[in-house]
Amino acid sequence: MKFPKNFLWGGATAANQIEGAYLEDGKGLSTADMMTLGSRKQKRVISETIDEDKYYYPTHNAIDFYHHYEEDIRLFAEMGFNVYRMSIAWSRIFPNGDNAEPNQKGLAFYDKVIDLCLSYGIKPLITLSHFETPMGLKKYGFWTSKKTIDFFVKYATTVLEHFKGRVNYWLTFNEINVMSTMPWNAGGISLDADQKTKDIAAYNQLIASAKVVKIAHEIDDNNKIGAMYCGHFSYANSASPDDVQGNNNFQDKMIYYIDVQSRGYYPNYKLKELERLNINLPKQTGDDEILKAGTVDFISFSYYMTHVCGSKTKGIFKGLNGLETGYENPYLEKSDWGWEIDPKGLRIALNFLYDRYQKPVMVVENGLGAEDNLIKKQGHYTVEDDYRIDYLRKHLLEIEKAINIDGVPVMGYTAWGPIDLVAASTGQMTKRYGFIYVDMDNFGRGTGNRYKKKSFNWYKNVILSNGANLEEDEVRNVLSLKRQNELQGAYVK
Repeated sequence: MKFPKNFLWGGATAANQIEGAYLEDGKGLSTADMMTLGSRKQKRVISETIDEDKYYYPTHNAIDFYHHYEEDIRLFAEMGFNVYRMSIAWSRIFPNGDNAEPNQKGLAFYDKVIDLCLSYGIKPLITLSHFETPMGLKKYGFWTSKKTIDFFVKYATTVLEHFKGRVNYWLTFNEINVMSTMPWNAGGISLDADQKTKDIAAYNQLIASAKVVKIAHEIDDNNKIGAMYCGHFSYANSASPDDVQGNNNFQDKMIYYIDVQSRGYYPNYKLKELERLNINLPKQTGDDEILKAGTVDFISFSYYMTHVCGSKTKGIFKGLNGLETGYENPYLEKSDWGWEIDPKGLRIALNFLYDRYQKPVMVVENGLGAEDNLIKKQGHYTVEDDYRIDYLRKHLLEIEKAINIDGVPVMGYTAWGPIDLVAASTGQMTKRYGFIYVDMDNFGRGTGNRYKKKSFNWYKNVILSNGANLEEDEVRNVLSLKRQNELQGAYVK
C-alpha cells in the first residue's frame, strides 16, 4: 500500500499564527492583530484599538517564526517535506492595504523563506489571504466594499509576479466559507453582522478570487490555483426526510462558496435563498463573465471533524469550540476541545468533493489539537504524543482508501500545525498540533526552543515510505491489542 509517486507531503501554517513581529519591518496592523487570547470557556475579544495593558494579543509574538524561519524550515526538511503550505501576510506587503507601492522589506522576508524552502526541495503552496485583512481597509468597510476587491487584486498580482517561477501552487482565500461563521477572521466583518452583510462580503471575495485566478494563469500558465473549503461535512440525524432535508440545508449554506469557485456561477439554491431574504448582491456589469473565467484548478479543504444535522438545525450557530448544530454523534469520540474525531468521514468527504466537482482534491489541513506534556527522555526533551500519531495514521489510511479503492485523485496532504502555533479559534498555544514542540505558553512566555515530539520521526518515516509504513503500523497495533487481550485472559481464538 502506497500513495501516488508524486504525492505532496508536508505541513500547513498561517502567517498570523506563527510569524510574530507584528509591526516589524514596516508591517501594518491586520484584523488578526486585534484578537485577544481566549480559551475553551471564553471567546476571543476583538478590540477597537490595541490595549496591551488590558489584553494579550497572541499574534503579536506568535512563535516568532519571523526570526526562527531558518531553524523551522530545516526541521520541516528533516521530516522530508516536499510541500509547505504557508500564507503571505497581506499587511506585510501592503501595510495599510491601499498603499501605492509594496513594502520591499516584506517581500524580502518572503524571498528568504521561499528560497530556503526551494533549496531543500520543498514546493511552497501559498495562501494569499489566511484570516488576515489589513486594518487600513476598515475605512472602506473591509470586504463590503468593491474597492477592497481592487486592493486585493493589486496585492495578489504583486505577489504572483514577484514569485513567478518559484511558486506554482496557490490558494486565494483560506476557508472562504467561514464568512458564514467567523466573518471577522474571514474578512473583517463584525461577528454580529446580518446575513445581508455577510452575503455581500462573500460575493466580493468570490469576485476577487475569480479575478486573481485568471490573472495567475495569465502570469504563468504553470500556476495551479485552488479553492480552500472549511470542511463542514455532516450526517443526517436520522432517516427521517425532515432530518435529511435539514442536513442538506446545512451543507448548502457551507458549500455554495466552492460551487461558485469551481463552477463559475451561483447555484440556484443560493439564488433562491437570496430572493426569499430580499438580499440583492452588488453585481456589476461583467461579473458573470468574471466568475466563469476564474474557476479554480483544484479543491483543497480542511478536515478536523464532522457534524450531525437535522430538522432542528435552523442555522449555523458558533459555539466556543466549533459549530453547534443541535445534535451530537454518539458513535464518535471527541478531542480535548470537543471536536468529533472521524477518520472514516475523511474518505467520505474526499469522495463527496470529487464527485461534486470532478477536480483534483487536496487535504491542506488536518490534525489533532491537544495539551502536550514536555518530558526529558534519554537526555532529550520530547513529547510522547502517541494519541496524535494514532489520529493522523487513521486519517491517512482513509485517504489511501479514497485514492486506491475509490479512485479519488488526491494531490497531497499538509498536516495542520507541523510546529506548535497560535490556535485561530481560541488564540491558545496550549492547543498544540505540531510535530515540533515550541516552549511558549498562552501568554508568549517561555524559551521559544523547539523540540521534536515522538510524532516527528513517525511522520518522517511516513513520508520516507510514501505511506507504505501506515499499514505496518496498523498490523502492529492489531497485534499489540491481541497481545494485551491475551495477557488479560480475554483473548478468544
